[in-house]
Amino acid sequence: MIPFDYHRALDTRSAVETVAAHPHATFLAGGTNLVDHMKLGLASPDLLVDVSRLPLDRVEILQDGRVRIGATMRNSDAAAHPLIRARYPALSCALLAGASAQIRNVATVGGNLLQRTRCGYFQDLTTPCNKRSPGAGCAAIGGYTRDHAILGTSPHCIATHPSDMAVALAAFDADVVVLGGHGERRVALTHLYRLPGTSPHRDTVLEHGELITGVELPAIPVARHSTYRKVRDRASYAFALVSVAAALAIEDGLITDARVALGGVAHRPWRAYTVEAELRGHPTSEKTYRRAAGAELSEALVHTGNAFKVPLVTNTLVAVLRELAWRQSGPPPAS
Repeated sequence: MIPFDYHRALDTRSAVETVAAHPHATFLAGGTNLVDHMKLGLASPDLLVDVSRLPLDRVEILQDGRVRIGATMRNSDAAAHPLIRARYPALSCALLAGASAQIRNVATVGGNLLQRTRCGYFQDLTTPCNKRSPGAGCAAIGGYTRDHAILGTSPHCIATHPSDMAVALAAFDADVVVLGGHGERRVALTHLYRLPGTSPHRDTVLEHGELITGVELPAIPVARHSTYRKVRDRASYAFALVSVAAALAIEDGLITDARVALGGVAHRPWRAYTVEAELRGHPTSEKTYRRAAGAELSEALVHTGNAFKVPLVTNTLVAVLRELAWRQSGPPPAS
């Protein structure tokens, strides 16, 4: 690693001002992603501003019923919090699926959101990568693509976003609370991340010096009937090949509300709006689930090594929706 200076922030405002005043400064919380990238030479900040001790580590209910999770809350604590487990069980499941217990005890909610989009070529400095060096080319296209995206890609990048937590948050219409030089603003989580387009090196819409201070979740009843499933090569220490966060509300055998987001398939958590529209008003049946999945994946762009993700998404989504329906209505009668 190159030499760098270290500063411990005393409050959020001074943290923002310090980073904004230094073009090559960055925030440090748990450091589980940033420090790795500094060791690999992928990141070279000259100043780290430590925000890990700021008082942003609580879960609270706001006056309008929304739930706010502070940005410095540890992932383990967020996953175990009774309010999260009761109101947003898919979020708790996603956090627990995200990494080993040791990493969850260090990683923070804000840092989890800001993980760099993952790709083996991005971390290999000997290969061309538009995310690492704009204009260099994308070694993944025509290369090893088993882990790569099938939705929202561009000729410049087909990497996938690594966060499990962000997939669940996307399904529940979460807002990210951001503090910058012009004050506080809220960004819908589904709008926080950029698709690669022609500038895949820009992961988010955040400006330099903007600090995530929390995440806010609306009080949506359907979220109580939710779960998260992650399909990966091994049960621990692996990113998702495919993941599904879903919630269903059912009345008289018909789906009255649905929230679905996919992971492991795009440059950002993929909110499956088409799936949701195809589910609402239809019966809880395998036919309904497969039709909805097919509609969402109709524009998937696969490569030689990742075409298997289309049936994998379909089967995982069907399994998750079937599980949620059974929980509420019981299994269908035997034929």
